[in-house]
Amino acid sequence: MGMSPHHPTPPPGQDGPGDRPDDVPPVVDFTIDLTSQEMLRRSLVMAALGSDWDPVEVLRGEEAAYDLLYSGLDDEQQRVYEDLVAAGVLPRRGGGHAAA
Repeated sequence: MGMSPHHPTPPPGQDGPGDRPDDVPPVVDFTIDLTSQEMLRRSLVMAALGSDWDPVEVLRGEEAAYDLLYSGLDDEQQRVYEDLVAAGVLPRRGGGHAAA
């Protein structure tokens, strides 16, 4: 047994939605300006970071973490690292070798 539609189609010749020429669908201008919400979001992010947040220092810390991640590799790890660099998966770090 099939499901019946909520709004069955009227038989031909009977008026249904869109059958009359004067039956013009309404035009709705649906615009949402999120500018104020975006400005609020940005101000809340900056407030959460605090006045002592230093983006340059954060980037330096990330670079140091990457250097540490690739330091002290054994021979097999160094080989895998070199293969990943050669394949373009990882950037070369430390002048061509993982940091010691």
